[in-house]
Parts: sequence; C-alpha cells; structure tokens
Amino acid sequence: MAIEDDVLVIGGGLAGATAALAAAERDVRVRLVTYKQSTLRHASGLIDVLGYAPTDDGPLTNPYDALESLPDSHPYRLVGEAAIRKALAFFDELAGAAYAGSHTDANALVPTAAGTIKPTARYPTATAPGLASDRRDVLLVGFETLPGFDAPLAAAHLEAAGVPFDVRGATCSFPGIRRDDAKVTRYAHLLDVDEAIAVDAGEIGVRAALIEAVEGHLEGEARVGFPALLGDEHADEVRTDLADGLGVDVFEVPMGPPSLPGIRLEDLLYDALEDAGVRVTSGVPVVEYETAGASEDRIDHVVVDRNGAQVPHRATQYVLATGGLVGKGVQSERQRVYEPIFDCHVSHADDRYEWFVDGVFDEQPYARFGLSADGELRPLDADGKPEFRNLRAAGSVLGGYDYAAEKSGSGVSLATGYVAGTHAGEAVDEVIR
Repeated sequence: MAIEDDVLVIGGGLAGATAALAAAERDVRVRLVTYKQSTLRHASGLIDVLGYAPTDDGPLTNPYDALESLPDSHPYRLVGEAAIRKALAFFDELAGAAYAGSHTDANALVPTAAGTIKPTARYPTATAPGLASDRRDVLLVGFETLPGFDAPLAAAHLEAAGVPFDVRGATCSFPGIRRDDAKVTRYAHLLDVDEAIAVDAGEIGVRAALIEAVEGHLEGEARVGFPALLGDEHADEVRTDLADGLGVDVFEVPMGPPSLPGIRLEDLLYDALEDAGVRVTSGVPVVEYETAGASEDRIDHVVVDRNGAQVPHRATQYVLATGGLVGKGVQSERQRVYEPIFDCHVSHADDRYEWFVDGVFDEQPYARFGLSADGELRPLDADGKPEFRNLRAAGSVLGGYDYAAEKSGSGVSLATGYVAGTHAGEAVDEVIR
C-alpha cells in the first residue's frame, strides 16, 4: 500500500525545502523525500538573487533592474519579479533576525574568504558588520591550523579590489586546537561551550583566550573579521562575547565547504519544516514512477528505495528539486543529457563537443543544461508541452541560466521553490474544495 500525501517534494536543498514550506501554507499534507545530504551545508549561506547580468561586466547594484535583460528561458523570467519579491518576503519571515538585507532592493557587498567581493541580497546577521560598503577599517584574523582562510592574503586581495577602508590580515594560533585537519565544527564547538583550556596561570575559557590572542594585533581597527566558525548553537552569544572583549564589531567571513553558515541555514529551514508539519523522509532515492492508468500525463505514484525495500509514495502533486549537474538531478552520458527520475526532456546539442567551449573562463553551454518549464514551472517536453500535469520543477534542475556566473543560485532556488510549492498547494486545495 502506498504512503499517501497531498504534495510530495523530491529533494531537500533550498529549493525543495522552500517548495515544501510554500505548499504547507495551504494546509495540505506535505512530505519531503531526500536521498543525499543537503547541499546547503556546502553553500555559503548567502541568498544571492542576481550579482551579474549577461550584458553588464560589473556587480549589479540592484538585481531587479537587470531582470528584463535576462533571456526568456531564464527561471526568473518564467516566474516574474513579483514572485521573486514574494519568495524573498517568505524567506525573510522564516529567517527572522538571523538574516539581514530586507531593508533594501540593492545588493550588499560581502567580503569572501578569497578576498573577493560578492554581491548578495540576504546575508546572515553574523556577516553584517563586515560589509564592504562600510568605510571603517578592518582586521582579518586567520588561524595557523585553518588552511582555508589566509587572512593576510585575503586582506591584500580586498585592498587590490579597491575597498573604501584600510584592511590588514593577521594569523594567530586558535586556543585549544593544534591539529591542521580539525573541522570548522570543532572550532565552533569549542567556542559554543567556551571550553576551558590550560594556560600558564591555570585555566581560561577559549573565548577569553581567543580575545587575548587577537587583541595584540589590533591597531585601531573598528571591525574584526573571523572565518565563519564562531559557534553554531550559540553563535550570537559567541560573537557578542568576542565583540565585548575586543571592544570592536566582530563579523564572520563566509568560507568554502563545509560551511557553518550553510549548516545554520539548513537547521533553520528544517526546523521550519517540522513546525509546519511537513514530513521529512531522508536517505531514500526515488527509483521509478508510475502514471495514472491510461493517462500518461499524470504521475500516480513514485517508488523509493528504503534499504532495498521498494516503497510507493502517492501524492496529488509533485515537485522535483533534485539539483542540476552537480547535484545529479541532471546527468550526462557520452550521447545525451537527461533527468534521471521522470526522464523529463533536457535540451542540448546532439554533438557533445558543442556542450562546452575551449576557453576555461568563457560561457559554457553545459552550465545552462536543465529542464525547460512553463509559467507554473511544469517541465516541458521537446514539443513545448507539459511532461506531466501534476509535476513542477524548482531550483538548479531547471535550465536556462548559469548560476555560477550570475551569482543567482540561491535566489533561483528560493523563487522557483516558492512558486512551484505554491502552485502545488493551490492545485490540491482546488481538488479538496
């Protein structure tokens, strides 16, 4: 017997979680099934709407001004500006005080661990004091045992980028950690619990020890940036203690994976799913599907593999949010590019040598591989007709855009997840009524 729900979302990243939460707004039964660990913990935790446009070389000041310059197939053109704004408002309500940036349409400029500036629409509160538009001088602090963040090099890159403040970098020992391969979660845990460490005078909390290690490097800077590891469960408390002890504003610089801001965002979303009554089933790949009787354009149920057992899940509406080429939601072989669960059409050149160009930094065709969709985000077949009446797609499984070049990945996931989930919930609601 199949497990019954009203809406079944396949995929547990930002797009899938947003779709499930948006569908749950209609007071319908929603389940989210996910196979692999969410990609959120590998992401920066920033919500980028659109940092760069195809027709503009520089970072965009206002992403909404550039929407009309995007191709018609771009997911943003499919859902429209009003839906993007609604999705961001939806996120703002979910995130509450954990995120900033809702006060303006303009992109914020966030320094990264590489010393570049990233335009973004929403950013963790822990990042806010570090914005590049702030003219106060900055000291960046790295740690000898953390190779992913070279503070002096990042500072030099920021100066070369022309930031409107003086910035220096210093490298310290992190109290209580001597191993080079310690995970960022180990640093965060030590700060969360303020673990006591041995010093010449006895014992001292790791927060106080870190303050002692850093304060000697300060030369009047008003802000200190640390790699993003300042606590997990008690991150606000850790940052406040460090700021009070150093007498300056303290901020986090987003790091590469694994990413604590990404983990915090994942926790925020999954707590919201639990509060909304969304059932989450993890570690189960969808391995096949069946259509409804003689109807080939309506999905009846899907089958997941649970430790070798084939378990059917039936829903009225489905949302596909399994990711793009990186997340394996879109896959390729020598002769074709395909979507592996429902075999939805993926447009691509027949000649595989046209899938890419030689220049490493040139625009690569494969970066735009994914599903085409209509205004409700129903995947379209090769003739431009919906593949299934009750299937919608969200996030990077959609094609027609290059999220890495545009800095639009999380914004597209948020907007399309919101639209797909809302349509799915409304469709169920109409049937119930």
